[in-house]
Amino acid sequence: MASVDWLWILHPFLAVVLIYPLIGMVIRLALQTRQRRLQKTKLPATVGRDHSDLGRWLSAGVVVIVLIALTVVIATKAPLAAFAGGTPRAMQLVLVLVGTLVSLVALWFSKAPGLRLVFAMITWAGVLGLGAQPEVWRLSDNPLDGAFWQSHYWAGVAVTGLMLFSLGARPEILRDIRLRRLHVSASVLAAVLFLMQGLTGTRDLLEIPLSWQKPTIYSCNFEARTCPPPAQPGL
Repeated sequence: MASVDWLWILHPFLAVVLIYPLIGMVIRLALQTRQRRLQKTKLPATVGRDHSDLGRWLSAGVVVIVLIALTVVIATKAPLAAFAGGTPRAMQLVLVLVGTLVSLVALWFSKAPGLRLVFAMITWAGVLGLGAQPEVWRLSDNPLDGAFWQSHYWAGVAVTGLMLFSLGARPEILRDIRLRRLHVSASVLAAVLFLMQGLTGTRDLLEIPLSWQKPTIYSCNFEARTCPPPAQPGL
């Protein structure tokens, strides 16, 4: 494997090692928190706080690894000398990436509800802006197309938005029963999307060839599922 191939597996590596274990812990603490509220079991008072704290790290972690994935895809699609748009476009994308990260940090530390809403929207807009670049491969951009609902990218964008909602509305979720119920519904949807991400991410890894294999693989006809015969030695 070349260096660029190691960069391509950085995103799934971080997801498997960091994100999915966090998901398991957050779900377990969420169930314990609900059981404690319903007084079905005697659990320590810290389970709710632990669920909230780990949930913050999960939300921020999801955004960061999505940004890592988008950055790697855009930066490695073509050699730097052949980068579409040249240096001006590259600098614009770097500014968007930095602005998105700064907005995420600001969201983490903001106290005012209005600021948290603004920074959550800016962060999500940054993710969407980077994801809209032509270097980012998507099965389909048409919601009426079945391939759209099988897209690893769009499910990732959706779950990122849900994570930003949980992060941005955290104080209100703790105080308002209606927002808490909305948070539960959003969390169930996020869990389903995470399951889809595990499946579609594995599928996409199988479909992405190593860098030295790409010239041959991409010469195949994917619709007909045929490839040109290999060149004969000496010809």
